[in-house]
Parts: sequence; structure tokens; C-alpha cells
Amino acid sequence: MVKKRDSEVSKRKELAIKAAKEAGKILKHYFGRTIRIKTKGERSLVTDIDLKAEEKIVNLIKKDYPEDNILSEETKYQTFDSDFRWIIDPLDGTHNYIRGMENFGTSIALAYRDKVILGVIYLPMSDELYFAEKGKGAFLNQRKISVSRKDLDHTTMIYDSTIRLNKGPMLKYLDKLVDEVFNIRMFGSTVRGLTYVAEGKADLEIEYNDKPWDFAAGLLLVEEAEGKATDLKGKRWTLNSKGYIASNRRIHSKVLKIIK
Repeated sequence: MVKKRDSEVSKRKELAIKAAKEAGKILKHYFGRTIRIKTKGERSLVTDIDLKAEEKIVNLIKKDYPEDNILSEETKYQTFDSDFRWIIDPLDGTHNYIRGMENFGTSIALAYRDKVILGVIYLPMSDELYFAEKGKGAFLNQRKISVSRKDLDHTTMIYDSTIRLNKGPMLKYLDKLVDEVFNIRMFGSTVRGLTYVAEGKADLEIEYNDKPWDFAAGLLLVEEAEGKATDLKGKRWTLNSKGYIASNRRIHSKVLKIIK
């Protein structure tokens, strides 16, 4: 049974990589051009390019696996009795994309019985392909990557940029952390932040308002790069987690104590 599942995951990994790259081609092609923008909530935007990229990914999945379930940021899909579920964000960093900033990418994760076992992230402007399979390590363009070994006082921390959504606690914890870390960055793109943590260019990311399509692939990537990811209370993250900490592992317990 395990061998059969692993074989199915391996086939889906190749599909996920292909789908991420195909979506990336679309994002890169239209980057900097005039696009249609719609409001889908307070200060939340979606473009016709999000939808084009999503359509490409979903069509590729449905061609080979028509009864796999799909969870996506932009569209609700029919539910099937399947152990496999794809979690996709065709364009993470939409606001950056709209403003002509290159911190954006595509995130595709695969869950088996609600546990994430595969993650693929593609950043088309820099042609960076990140992928991780549960128990098999994390990679950037076929090169194995790992988190940093820095202590908290030398940490570059990436912090949630949506402070307005939860201003009280987020500013409270930021005030506590600011004197403990070396510096702070906000990218407005989860895929950019978590890939930086996974390859050791940053050491910590804290998010409060992400959805599963934002973080599913990235948190697996961090873990497979020998980092650590938990919810804000230090418990195992799930697709239902409300907020999380992803770190180089070395500083994780210290961070949890600071934000309690």
C-alpha cells in the first residue's frame, strides 16, 4: 500500500512541477502589461492573470487525475472521494504583481489524507523552482538546500505584512521581537518568504493571516530543509492552522516564548 502511494506521489510530483512552470510562463508573459483587476474583498485584489494561471494548473491536474480534489484560492471545485487533494495558489503576491514588483510566484502542494506530502514553488522572474517531498529533502533547481544556523540576535525575520487585519496582537508581538532579531523584512509574498527561510537567506517567518494555499507548499519546504514549522502556539501545523512560525529550528523555542 505504501509503495503504491509513493508511486502515485512520484507521478504527481512531475505533474506539479510541470503545472507550476506552465503557470509561471503565463505570469511572466503578462507581467508589466495592462491587466484586468477586480476587488474580491477589502484591499484584496484578483487579476485575470490569476485565473488564467489557475485554469492552466487545474486543466493539467484534471487531465490525468480527474477525481483528485482541488483547493484553490480563486475557485471552488467539486469534491470527490479521493485521498489526494491539491492545494494551489496560482499567483501568490498578487499585489506585488500588479505594482510591477517581482516578488511573486506559484505554489502547488499535494496532501494525502489531509497531510501535506509534496510542495512545489516556482518564481518565474528568477526561474527558481523549489520542491520538496515528505522525507526526501528540499531542493532549488535540483540542488539540495537547507536552513541557516544563525542565532536569534543575528536573525533576519520576515513578518506578516497584513498588520491591519489583526493590528493589536501583531504590533504587540512585533514590538517584542524587534529588539531580539537583527533585522526585519516584509515581502508581501509567502512563497518568497518561505523559500528564503528554506535556503537560509532568512531565518524566521511569522504569519498570522495566511490561508492553506499560501503556506502548504512552503512550510513543507522549510521542514524538509531541516527547519521547523508550527502554529503560533508551538503545535503541529495543519491545513486549518491560523498563523504559523517557520524557522531554522535553532531559534524556534525562543521565538515561541517571546510571543506568548
